[in-house]
Amino acid sequence: MTDAYASAGVDTHAGDLAVELMKKSIKETLNENVVGGFGGFAGMFDVSFLKTFDRPLLATSTDGVGTKVAIAQAIDKHDTIGQDLVGMVVDDIVVVGAKSMFMTDYIATGKVVPTRIADIVSGIAKACTEVGVSLIGGETAEHPGLLKQNEYDVAGAAVGAVEYSKLLGPHKVQVGDVVLGLESSGLHSNGFSLVRKIISDSKLDYNKTVQEFGNLSLGEALLEPTRLYTGILNTLLESDLGTSVKAMSHITGGGIGANLARVLPKNTTLDIYRSSWKPLDVFQVLTQWGNLSLEQVESTWNLGLGFAVIVKADKAAHIQEMLIQAGVNTWQLGMVDSNDCSLEGYIQGAKGVDGGAVRILGNYKK
Repeated sequence: MTDAYASAGVDTHAGDLAVELMKKSIKETLNENVVGGFGGFAGMFDVSFLKTFDRPLLATSTDGVGTKVAIAQAIDKHDTIGQDLVGMVVDDIVVVGAKSMFMTDYIATGKVVPTRIADIVSGIAKACTEVGVSLIGGETAEHPGLLKQNEYDVAGAAVGAVEYSKLLGPHKVQVGDVVLGLESSGLHSNGFSLVRKIISDSKLDYNKTVQEFGNLSLGEALLEPTRLYTGILNTLLESDLGTSVKAMSHITGGGIGANLARVLPKNTTLDIYRSSWKPLDVFQVLTQWGNLSLEQVESTWNLGLGFAVIVKADKAAHIQEMLIQAGVNTWQLGMVDSNDCSLEGYIQGAKGVDGGAVRILGNYKK
């Protein structure tokens, strides 16, 4: 008998095979708090440990990878997109001082190709394992007629917890606090519409090598996965230096200035000096190809700073050294002040937050 759903272009058997292929990598993310195991309608997580909190707060975040998936599809490489997804979600949660507990994912595709779906999910699972987060649920949906056979999009959500007294944010930031910038691994998952326009205008092929990126194909270079900060930052927060951390910022859409302004209290300012760090080569190359200056893309790309941490001035050097020892280059970007934020160049207000004001000054290192 003909399967009516198959005649509409949906292959449920391919979906079942995809689940089998991803099962092992997902199981490696599970811990003793996961209830019900693999394959249920809903993922369950035992939060009995929250009874030890005085005032437990749950923190949640949801995000996707954006048009970076188009490059993965162009070169048929899908095993890194999962790390991008995890980074975009859990690194928003650690911003408030919370520790992520579990995550779920969603993949929509024109046609379920089991090995491709398994590659995506194995990337998600590997990244979850690295940061100690359980992948407790997900969904893969086949949308023939809406998406082309080789097209897909991914999204995810996570939940974390933080003790109210340890909540980070503008309410803890004071004039005199120091802002540390943490190096990114590359573009992360923002601004790829501009990246793709530059590549298209330059008539370059993602599958071919270019002199600027050595032996990597252009697509492989641009797919460098998002750096995961959550594990390192949770370790910092749980250390003796944790009480010296005031606020954090995940440098994503909107760039450096806007994302830092969101976590500063109103009537405070921050001057960041471009000479504090050197933008990664990928940004130098793309701006040259696009006939742009680095200053023109400060509101689009992270330019080598993927995260920022605002800390007490007397502990800044110690925290900086700890992060460097953990493998993340870290620079002192500036100090929180109370200048006249009506001065030219200040960025104030982003994502609906009426916070502090940030301006970026000077010239980048050559």
